[in-house]
Amino acid sequence: MSTLPPNSHTLVISYLFLRQAIGYLGIALPFVLAVGGMLIEDEPALQRSISSYYYTGMRDVFVGTLCAVGVFMLSYRGHDRKDNIAGNLACLFAVGVALFPIAPPKDSLDWQRLIEILHLTCAGAFFLTMAYFSLILFTKTDSTKPPTRRKLQRNAIYKVCGYTILLALSLIAIVAMLPDSLMNSLDTLQPVFWLQSFAVWAFGLSWLTKGEAILADEV
Repeated sequence: MSTLPPNSHTLVISYLFLRQAIGYLGIALPFVLAVGGMLIEDEPALQRSISSYYYTGMRDVFVGTLCAVGVFMLSYRGHDRKDNIAGNLACLFAVGVALFPIAPPKDSLDWQRLIEILHLTCAGAFFLTMAYFSLILFTKTDSTKPPTRRKLQRNAIYKVCGYTILLALSLIAIVAMLPDSLMNSLDTLQPVFWLQSFAVWAFGLSWLTKGEAILADEV
């Protein structure tokens, strides 16, 4: 006879749904911002970064999605204290990205540039936390029994996602150090937007996998 409480199955489903919801939000965000921005802006074009959509008609979607991710991360509870701390920090950083926007593209003031530093700090910390989830927390296995074939496959996805996030962050930092003349020539390609999108997609894929929307355990 099972010793699990009667509502344990419902609890497991709830946590799987929570993880999947985080993943779907991450996967959808760049698409929704880009397509929505092109439809409602007078001069439809990709913005220089995901954060730049704060100054478009997609501001509410940008802020709302980040706040939703923050709420989900705050609600997330893992297997031990490290998971909970990481979830709480991810919530703080996601909400920080939403509430502290980058400076306006034109005629920005000193206090707005200061807030932009907070925004960039929160954004970098959020992605590093997501990489930590993927590379460290999600890949943990039960030491009392060998990992299943599906668990090994999921771990491979977690690692690819985690390293993709770290690579994207590194490339964004390199792009930020390029001279203005070179950056202006790259404007049509919008490298920061695409690098941020790859990082967000990797974060979303990792959480979808953790929620067993991908490579669920075989019955």
